[in-house]
Amino acid sequence: MHQRKILIITNRIPYPLKDGGNLAMKAMIEGYFQAGWQVYLLSMNTSRHYVATSTLESLYTNLYCFEWLDIDNKINMAKLLKNYLFSKEPESAERFYNINFQNKISDILKSFQPDVVQMESVFLTKYLPEIKNKSNAVTVLRIHNIENHIWQSVASKTKNALKKIYFKSLGKRIKRFEKSAWRKYDLLLPITKKDDSYINKQKYIKKSIVAPFGIDIKKIKRPDIKEKWVGYHIGAMDWIPNRDGIKWFLDDIWPKIHKSLPKFEFYFAGRDMPEMLKNIKLRGVFCMDEVNSAEEFIADKKILIVPLGSGSGIRVKILEAMAAGKIVITTLNGIKGIEAKMGVHYLLANRPEEFVTNIKWCLENKEKAEEIAQNARELVISRYDYLKINNSIINELNLIFEDKSA
Repeated sequence: MHQRKILIITNRIPYPLKDGGNLAMKAMIEGYFQAGWQVYLLSMNTSRHYVATSTLESLYTNLYCFEWLDIDNKINMAKLLKNYLFSKEPESAERFYNINFQNKISDILKSFQPDVVQMESVFLTKYLPEIKNKSNAVTVLRIHNIENHIWQSVASKTKNALKKIYFKSLGKRIKRFEKSAWRKYDLLLPITKKDDSYINKQKYIKKSIVAPFGIDIKKIKRPDIKEKWVGYHIGAMDWIPNRDGIKWFLDDIWPKIHKSLPKFEFYFAGRDMPEMLKNIKLRGVFCMDEVNSAEEFIADKKILIVPLGSGSGIRVKILEAMAAGKIVITTLNGIKGIEAKMGVHYLLANRPEEFVTNIKWCLENKEKAEEIAQNARELVISRYDYLKINNSIINELNLIFEDKSA
């Protein structure tokens, strides 16, 4: 039987495994590998998320091949202004286009001859013409977020007039770019049912299946140390919705929590922590900056708080927390995309007073709160196992291969 080959292209190194995007890419890569596919991973080692060569050489050594190219993707104000004035494409797409990276893709297509080429970002679509010109591979796009939704939300919440104008324009450009890009792939892999529904309202989409973030359940166990009934949050702070959510929590919600529950503590951590958050001085609040191990950070803490006001896709940290038996308190945006029931698998809080009420309820009803945590763990085990998710993707790809050979 022919051993399938896949070239997976990412716009960043899927490492360190401390944020949702990297964890989601790692799970997908491992899923294909565990299914017996030859996996060729090609990544941009960007200036924004740079990983040292000494570290890269020890990553993904089980794959057929892992290669990377250093790419300077720093935001340049002159280029940004030029893009705004003279281009219809979003600046993000232009910033991730590099001729050397395109030439590398061409070389791999010629030598490796993959059956499938999978992109892990819509902003890599500028390489698609070259891929289709040099290969007959099935083309797949993994959709981690509906990007235009994020930027439209950011624009609506921005108070600075000039920034608001720019973000509105960027949101419109990204929306146009995304819709055009989706029509060019053989298969789309949105991460939530809601995103899939939105995508399929567009015209000329070929195929799509929901492929949520998958978890290797065997690697996520309930902590064997005593958990403290304190709140925590962990997430990449270079992602605007995360940063805005924490700022909202600390500015508007924490004072009410601390007044009602003066002994309750809240710990937060994440990559690229802004100085204003590092230097926060609030009683009961502890900024841990970037931590070496997310697992160690969350191990002794019981209540995950996700005060997310915008964003699409699935919050990976929520699924991981559920798998580890944590209690999750989050907003509608936070839980969006996860097939969980309020009061059964998580606690919903959209307003400051609701965060206070839910935290107080957990502290006063620990046995019932534990039941919710256990229900959530069972949900993740049954619906978010990465091997089951990848098998459904592979089954869909096999149907596409049959159609192409017919």
